Amino acid sequence: MKLYRAYLFDLYGTLVDIHTDEGKPDFWKTAASCYASHGADYDASALQSEYRRLCAAETARLQSEYPGAAVEIDLLRVFHSLYEARGILPDEALLADTAWAFRQASTTRLRAYAGAGALLAALRLTGRTVILLSNAQACFTRPELNLLGLTDRFNRVYISSEIGFQKPDPRFFLAPLRDLKLDPADCVMIGNDPVCDVYGAVSVGMDAVYLRTALSPAGAPNVHPHALISFQSANLRQLRNVLLR
Repeated sequence: MKLYRAYLFDLYGTLVDIHTDEGKPDFWKTAASCYASHGADYDASALQSEYRRLCAAETARLQSEYPGAAVEIDLLRVFHSLYEARGILPDEALLADTAWAFRQASTTRLRAYAGAGALLAALRLTGRTVILLSNAQACFTRPELNLLGLTDRFNRVYISSEIGFQKPDPRFFLAPLRDLKLDPADCVMIGNDPVCDVYGAVSVGMDAVYLRTALSPAGAPNVHPHALISFQSANLRQLRNVLLR
């Protein structure tokens, strides 16, 4: 495989194995306790209902501004509104703490796949630009990158909640291209989602590598016809050999 100027990576299901469950027993009770500890009184049912209503309202607001786009809300706005509804104006630190407590309460598994850090480091040692392009919430993902020791493995990190668009929307892919003055023909996207990662990359003129992992969408193919190469697992050591040979 040719050496590219820039390598764009998906995160969850590509470099990181994760499982979250907001429906698990006592999740909303735990979340409500977090709000109550800061003076915002909710019971579990009321918090769940208002959270979902606010998420839907935020999504509708963005969709009205960008019809047909794959938009991404910023959950910090939702967490802020939940406090504001109880007469509290939270600062950035409180919002960050609340978001992290919310994420920790829902997470049952979080680990980097074997070889993830080494793969990213090896690419950077060749002088290539390594970019994270993740459909995610920055208030969750940035702390998780720190926890997993992956933050410094990337030259640049792009998270959909900070951009307002998510893969496969071209505007999300074009953000790093614009910022770093990259030609899409000099870039390759590596990800585990056949639509968000492979189709999205190809639609803006990038090449793509497809990993069919346990976190790929249900019904995802083992081999993607538009990917340069497909892997049937998150074997990042094998991927490293292919990308650098």
